Amino acid sequence: MKTKEVIVEEYNTDWEDEFRRIEAFLDGKLHGKVLAIEHVGSTSVRGLAAKPVIDIDVVIEDAPRFDEVKSLLLLLDYVHEGDLGICGRESFRYKGEEDMMKHHLYVCTKDSSELRRHIIFREHLREDKDDREAYGCIKKQAARLFPRDIDGYMETKAPIIKEIYRKLGLLD
Repeated sequence: MKTKEVIVEEYNTDWEDEFRRIEAFLDGKLHGKVLAIEHVGSTSVRGLAAKPVIDIDVVIEDAPRFDEVKSLLLLLDYVHEGDLGICGRESFRYKGEEDMMKHHLYVCTKDSSELRRHIIFREHLREDKDDREAYGCIKKQAARLFPRDIDGYMETKAPIIKEIYRKLGLLD
């Protein structure tokens, strides 16, 4: 489902708690089947403005483990949406209880380049105040310019992401 309204908020300390609630919910069914449940994306970076949507990478050992994890996620009211054009991660949408914060869930193998990119980018933004502030400013500006156009929002912030990726050696 495509975003109808682009809202970027100042960092909210509740986001970490919300991630922990979702993580506990997932871990209850996935424990022992996955290697990690990672909070990625902008809500995982203290001080970074973000859309109030939590991004989660569920890390599995290898591709053969995917079908088992997918079946368990389906039982938890997640809908598999495929890779959405990004090789190395499988996307799921939550259609269950509304008591959890909106979130995007991706299943990645431990050696996925997309997982690697998420973790390195997250860690860099946690450590580099200048890049974190610059990225947050661009995100707020993009949301103001494109409040109902997620594609315009994404295109506006793409250059700074690529610049940081280049600095980190993450461009293919």
